[in-house]
Amino acid sequence: MLFLLFVFFSAFFSFAIQSKHLMKSLLSLEMMVLSLVFFCFLVFTVMILDFLIPLVVLVLGASEASIGLSILVTMTSKSGSDTVSNSLLKC
Repeated sequence: MLFLLFVFFSAFFSFAIQSKHLMKSLLSLEMMVLSLVFFCFLVFTVMILDFLIPLVVLVLGASEASIGLSILVTMTSKSGSDTVSNSLLKC
C-alpha cells in the first residue's frame, strides 16, 4: 500500500516537473491512473466489496489515454515535435 502511494506521488511530481513535453506528461498521468486502479483493487479485495468502482476508474483511465494520444498525434503532425509552447495552445 505504501509502495502505491510512493508511485502515485512520484508520478505526480514527475508530471509537475516535466510538463514541457506532452509524451512525458501523458506517461506520468498514466502512471498515476494505474497506481489508483491498483489501490482500488487492493482496497476492494480486502473489503470484499463490488469491483465496479475499480473498473470504472480503469475505463476512465483508458479514455484519458486515448484522448491524450489523439492530442499528441495532432500536435506532432502540426508542429513536428511534442513540446508544449504558447503558440500551440492559442489555436
